[in-house]
Amino acid sequence: MTAPTGTPSADVRTVRLPRPVRRVQLLAAARDVFVRSGYHAAAMDDIAEEAGVSKPVLYQHFPGKLDLYLALLDQSIEELLARIRDGLASTTDNKLRVTATTQAYFDFVAEPTSAFRLVFESDLTSEPAVRERVERLQQECAELASAVIAEDAGLSADEAHLLAVGLIGSAQVSARYWVTTGQTIDRDAAVDLVATLSWRGISRFPRA
Repeated sequence: MTAPTGTPSADVRTVRLPRPVRRVQLLAAARDVFVRSGYHAAAMDDIAEEAGVSKPVLYQHFPGKLDLYLALLDQSIEELLARIRDGLASTTDNKLRVTATTQAYFDFVAEPTSAFRLVFESDLTSEPAVRERVERLQQECAELASAVIAEDAGLSADEAHLLAVGLIGSAQVSARYWVTTGQTIDRDAAVDLVATLSWRGISRFPRA
């Protein structure tokens, strides 16, 4: 017999997953719903249905929609930060570092999940907890780059931070433009264009 609409089947209900595995499943379902519908239009019912679980199961892991959204946002932010850290640590050649940092943004926005929309295009920026996280991301990304700039170019912390904000901002805005306008340029070619522009600017500061 078919289960009523919106109600998980008996087979789905009997599947008991370890808590960490279930959490990953719920976050993936929530990400799809939030990206597709936006925060305000998404409902916990929609997320439970997407995940194939009952609402009580969803609420066992996340007390409310905002808690779920913030958990997703934290996950996406940490993913981007990890990409940037790895890029900067991958080489001591500063030209390659600029390319790797630019690549990190392009790879992040090109993910099939479109999780970047939760970070850069959220319809919930009026929520203090969301705004604080996004601002902290921008700050941490700039700090990662500015540490390298200050050390290599012999600039003050403030000067290096300003340059880092410019470099990071260029990579972020360019990557978002590239992905939202149809990716008409090959990804590697797009990365090379933006990285070359940034390198021609930052390389004018002599290595200390």
